[in-house]
Amino acid sequence: MKYKDLHQLAGQHQLVLGSGSPRRARLLKELGLSFRQIVPQIEEAALPDEKPCACALRLAEEKAESITRQLKDSEIVLAGDTIVVLDEVILGKPQSQDEAFETLSRLAGRTHYVCTALALADHTGLVCSGTEQTEVVFNNVTPEQIREYIDSGEPMDKAGAYGIQGMGAFLVDSIKGNLDNVIGLPRTLLNRLAGGVLH
Repeated sequence: MKYKDLHQLAGQHQLVLGSGSPRRARLLKELGLSFRQIVPQIEEAALPDEKPCACALRLAEEKAESITRQLKDSEIVLAGDTIVVLDEVILGKPQSQDEAFETLSRLAGRTHYVCTALALADHTGLVCSGTEQTEVVFNNVTPEQIREYIDSGEPMDKAGAYGIQGMGAFLVDSIKGNLDNVIGLPRTLLNRLAGGVLH
């Protein structure tokens, strides 16, 4: 069975998704896993001089730990943080259409990477965590194509102002690494972390 350790973990513990992301929820459902969701309430900001992936890892761990007090003994929480990085600068979720346009214009024709961090915690605290990276090459898209995409509304709640699994697929020329990492839930990493909990 694919993702055997993850399914074994889900058989031993009730799974809680520490995220409001519909994309993460969909990827978990595709694996046939049942879970409940709790949205973590933490301040999401990088610390001065913090490396991008270190920031994602810290935020994923903080999200997981912020939910531990709400867990039953049998539950384990999965929390994550996905960031888009260009020239070692984190491109967050756009606050306006102009910001979305600026972000997508910067990404056009260039290579960036997506880093997703995942953390697992039980009612006693953090159990394990890790990160995965995927390289993404953007097509040379025109300002008109970018404006049309922004008008769809899709970029506004997404890191880097695009959704690779939605209408934003046209932006992407190629990827090196796992697609589900770019969507926000790297299942290979999650299975590895599950194995770390079990063994």
